Amino acid sequence: MRNSFYIKIEDREWYRRRLIGSIIIVAGAFLVIIVRLFQLQAIEGAEYRRLSEHNCIRLQSIPPSRGLIYDANGELLVDNRPAFNLKIVVKDADPLEETLEKLAALLDTAPEELQETLKNSRSVPSYQPVLLRQDIDRDAVAAIEVNSFDLPGVSVEIEPRRQYIFGDTAAHFLGYMGEINEAELKRQPKELGYRSGDLMGKFGVERAFDGFLRGKPGGRQVEVNASGQVVHVLQEIPAKPGGNIYLTLDRRLQQKAEELTQEIAAVVVVMEPNRGDILAMVSSPSFDPNIFLGGLSNSQWEYLIGHPYRPLENKAVQGEYAPASTYKIVTAIAGLEEGVIDEKTRIFCPGYYPFGNRVFRCWRRGGHGTMDVKSALSQSCDVYFYQVGQKLGVDRLAAYAKEMGLGQYTDISLDRESQGLIPTAAWKRRRTGIPWMEGETLSLAIGQGYNLVTPLQMAVLTSAVANGGRVLKPRILSRLAPADPDLPAEAAPEMEQKEAEHYLEWSRETMDIVREGLWRVVNGTRGTARVSRLEGVEICGKTGTGQVVSRKTGEKEVKENVPAHYRAHAWFVAYAPAQAPKIAVSVLVENGEHGSSTAAPIARELIRHYLKVDG
Repeated sequence: MRNSFYIKIEDREWYRRRLIGSIIIVAGAFLVIIVRLFQLQAIEGAEYRRLSEHNCIRLQSIPPSRGLIYDANGELLVDNRPAFNLKIVVKDADPLEETLEKLAALLDTAPEELQETLKNSRSVPSYQPVLLRQDIDRDAVAAIEVNSFDLPGVSVEIEPRRQYIFGDTAAHFLGYMGEINEAELKRQPKELGYRSGDLMGKFGVERAFDGFLRGKPGGRQVEVNASGQVVHVLQEIPAKPGGNIYLTLDRRLQQKAEELTQEIAAVVVVMEPNRGDILAMVSSPSFDPNIFLGGLSNSQWEYLIGHPYRPLENKAVQGEYAPASTYKIVTAIAGLEEGVIDEKTRIFCPGYYPFGNRVFRCWRRGGHGTMDVKSALSQSCDVYFYQVGQKLGVDRLAAYAKEMGLGQYTDISLDRESQGLIPTAAWKRRRTGIPWMEGETLSLAIGQGYNLVTPLQMAVLTSAVANGGRVLKPRILSRLAPADPDLPAEAAPEMEQKEAEHYLEWSRETMDIVREGLWRVVNGTRGTARVSRLEGVEICGKTGTGQVVSRKTGEKEVKENVPAHYRAHAWFVAYAPAQAPKIAVSVLVENGEHGSSTAAPIARELIRHYLKVDG
């Protein structure tokens, strides 16, 4: 019994020590917890509260639906369609490298490509989404959604994507969209709401009217979990869609012009001569603007920038060419208005004109015989216009050319317009330090030498002759339709022509003489474009052959000996019908050699199509 008593006392002592030890351990643990809680809540509470709110509450941008673009007949040219865009929030994608590797495997691409995209978006804060891929296919979307728990910070958002319905039709006119770069982002006012990864108009109508088409972005305040996935939408402000645009462009006429210039380097501008509406504008070859939306491959980019016919350049407004014999319209008007010649002035053309120590040749080797101004225009006699130009001088010629819009910006709403060049004696001295040589004026008088114009400028000049002397600003918009259906459609600002246009103060007699000469070009028995006569409609026009490289005096060009890219450019400008013009056309075929055989038939078919002439 005694031994049993001592055993019980020892057991009790052992339990007491165990209990005290346990109490100390538990008390210590609670003390640590209390201290930590005090640190988190009292000492660092404000900072963690800020971080918690920052991590859980996010602001997301809602892109607006971009305005639609229609042609003059209300036919839809540019639409929007839904696209799946892949984005990542770097702050949530932890570990980042592992997430990118998993994502690359699902996209069947190299992780380095995704890393390069992130590297190019370094300016984007880590808590804002970065666009990794645009318009991914549905299989990729499904794979990402299935593996979403293994892809923290990764999301797929449905956003409107531009769709150019007719592919490369009017590509240079409509333009294209592209991702805004850092330089463009810095130039944009903050109130416009542009962010890295946004798309903006890069060229053509898309660029010129980006602000109207773009709309206003919306936004939402969302609650996200630790992986960056949205668990609750707290507040949302819807985006406001962009306004719609109705162009002056006629889609059917545009496609007809493109059909006529397939597989050649050519430029076509079709203009309504009384209002200045651009009905068609072709720069061939063209490109499909849809390819810019998903990112160009290296091979696509190299093709576009390396093609000898410059498909990315809108040659209608950017291309500068010697106007060749189309410039004789200017020389004829200047000569008549300045009294250097009149309707009865006759000059004999033996096929050449000696001046100083040079002999200036006429394109017709045997000469044209005795010419007046009408016959000189219709047969494009160089010798006649050499002598008219000599009497006028370079500065008087330049004054008339500039008054008609040559060597001047037309102020068309499309960007990157070239000015061209109409030289003067002062210009040459400033440029070269050498005085003007009188013989150079002879070359200018027939559209060669330093003269440079754009096909659009020649369309404006042709329209001015057609409408009786009004130099118009080209219009590309007919009306603007705001996104709000309760607001009325607006007339395009371009319709206000009073400031943009000016009248040529020339006599009615001068205009009638020149127009008669242009009528004979197509309808006369010896006109240079008589093969392009159109039954039922009288066309007035002027051919031209613009030298690409100069030749020695008297040297005869043999086609077989001249490389294709050194052959002359072919011009033809025209308007119709002769008595009540409804259409003006400017056509240039690069290296086409003769306006009468390559450029004039294109203009003829466009006039036939637009005026709906049979035959």
